[in-house]
Amino acid sequence: MADTDVSANTVTAGIDLSGRVALVTGAARGQGRAIATRLAAAGARIIAGDVLDDVAELQTELPDTVHACTLDITSHDSWRAAVEGGVERFGRLDILVNNAGILRFSSIADEDEADFERVWRVNCLGAFLGMKAALPHLRAARAGAIVNTLSTAAVTAYAGIGSYGSSKWALRGLTRVAALELSNDGIRVNAVLPGPVITPMTVQDDDPAMLDRLARTPLGRAGLPSDIAELVLFLVSDHASFITGGEFVIDGGQTAGSAPPARTSRRR
Repeated sequence: MADTDVSANTVTAGIDLSGRVALVTGAARGQGRAIATRLAAAGARIIAGDVLDDVAELQTELPDTVHACTLDITSHDSWRAAVEGGVERFGRLDILVNNAGILRFSSIADEDEADFERVWRVNCLGAFLGMKAALPHLRAARAGAIVNTLSTAAVTAYAGIGSYGSSKWALRGLTRVAALELSNDGIRVNAVLPGPVITPMTVQDDDPAMLDRLARTPLGRAGLPSDIAELVLFLVSDHASFITGGEFVIDGGQTAGSAPPARTSRRR
């Protein structure tokens, strides 16, 4: 698995989140961990939430910067506890990154009703509850930022992921509505749409060929969690102060169309 750690010496010039507090979900591993670490490297203090106990490792590594907490994003009470605990420690909340999500493969014919609903509860309801829980504090910040993690499955269709794809389409609509409703509060709401990214969610031990499939993009490689973290950093920073309701595809060109074949040398 690719290393997702981001060191402080890679902070993008001019982006400084000092004094701000960000809550990142799904922060125990993969993309969420990379985002949390990246924002911390830019000066933010981090409320790191996850259902996995591994999230505590982030606080161990960055004890002065990270407040780790168990967070079930489908639970209103769990969200309230996470937000209240983080704000009690750091005094405020400026940024929410709804990154946590689950992927399920199943045809419509074989899909189970309970599993379909579970994917929706995590991928769409979870972000809704997060925005509700964070909203009073983001309003108080008067310059809050929310980033919701969608997927290229929210702008195109892939067979076999009906529950996942439909939940991301729904979150896409919710993101736009939130951007409009919260604009008067000075809160910006944007979405990132990752394509093939190497994370524990996408690369499973029982499918070793997945790495090769993920790399089949016009740019010739799969994305890394750190690629997504860089985009999130920009969107939550003052450099994106005129951007809200935006959807930012980051997929190596996968959804742009068919790439030409690789060039080969020819003799004249």
